[in-house]
Amino acid sequence: MFVDEVEIVVRSGKGGDGIVHFLREKFRPRGGPDGGDGGKGGNVILQVDHHFNNLVKFRYQREFNADDGKNGGIKNQTGRSADDLIIPVPPGTIVYNADSDELIGDLTREQQQLLVAKGGRGGRGNPHFKNSRNQAPRTAERGEPGEELRLRLELKLIADAGLVGVPNAGKSSLLAACTNAKPKIADYPFTTIEPNLGVVELDIDNSFVMADIPGLIEGAHMGVGLGDAFLRHIQRTRVLIHVLDGMSEDPLLDFNQINTELSLFDENLAEKPQIVVFNKMDLPDAQAMFALMQDEFKKINVELMPVSAVAHKNLRELLWKVFHTLQALPEPEVVEEMPVYRAEEDPREFEVGITKDGAFLVQGKAIERAAAMTWWDQPGSVRRFQRMLEVLGIEHALIEAGVEPGDTVKIGEYELEWQD
Repeated sequence: MFVDEVEIVVRSGKGGDGIVHFLREKFRPRGGPDGGDGGKGGNVILQVDHHFNNLVKFRYQREFNADDGKNGGIKNQTGRSADDLIIPVPPGTIVYNADSDELIGDLTREQQQLLVAKGGRGGRGNPHFKNSRNQAPRTAERGEPGEELRLRLELKLIADAGLVGVPNAGKSSLLAACTNAKPKIADYPFTTIEPNLGVVELDIDNSFVMADIPGLIEGAHMGVGLGDAFLRHIQRTRVLIHVLDGMSEDPLLDFNQINTELSLFDENLAEKPQIVVFNKMDLPDAQAMFALMQDEFKKINVELMPVSAVAHKNLRELLWKVFHTLQALPEPEVVEEMPVYRAEEDPREFEVGITKDGAFLVQGKAIERAAAMTWWDQPGSVRRFQRMLEVLGIEHALIEAGVEPGDTVKIGEYELEWQD
């Protein structure tokens, strides 16, 4: 089964909690605060692995969760940070934010990595809150929550040469004859319903990758037939091998139709070099059609190369021609690794609203994160959160909105009772 588009959910790990603790030893009854910090939560990272050639494994696992960091310990012991979660993806994987449809990254090189969800930092232990006025702070932080992101992964196969043509032109037979690939081959249209890759080994030192793209028909760029689901796989190929059916009633019409569909899907495809092959030359009718078509194609400055995938006629010459064409092209540009996606928003921004049940709802990245990192059973941590409400202007906004003592204020997952 070939899968080239999936949606997955990734969650980075939560940071470990910092703790409140005081050193108590014989001869040191007042050793001071020694609560350790929490460890960092695990990142979620996508990494290119050439052992994978499609996204089928994501049909069986759609959610990926990194581990949380460990909590801090006594005597200033920092909790262990969690290992990063590495998710292997095939080369050619494009990553989008499924909710905003924004491009996050394009993974093409072996071992290339993309950080998609950053692990939460560990919470600080009570030594961090010690000062000249408070030598024994009973304040600590819980670990920062991890990030959750819904991703859409799209695969564009990376091949040096791509076989294109109308259905049943013999593309799969050509791929099978030139490589060790084993595509499905039969005498009816749309035998190939998924792209196939094969490695052409010319000699011990020279090789290239060839892809067989399912047959295209008129309207394919709009999804007709097998549609545009497979057209994107042609975009990364450097050379197109345009396979004409020698038994077609009008090979020139087929040629123009396919090129029109390619141009309508992506105008850059029209700029790619094409090697036009006239297949099925082992059949007398195809040989007669080739004699007629040679002059027609010369009028549009296209040279036809007669081949037979079944009889292996002229295949060696074709493959070397493709190889030399590839060698003459400039090296593809190396796309630098893209950074982890971050929405461009001020984390200090917030909104105050009222829910259907009359509670006040405060929404904002910074304040929701602060609520999640607060130890609500520690008076010092609660006072610190109250000061944050004042500094961010949330306290004033709630008073302006009409909050009264005893009202419920919801921040993130927490419901708080307002008091003067």
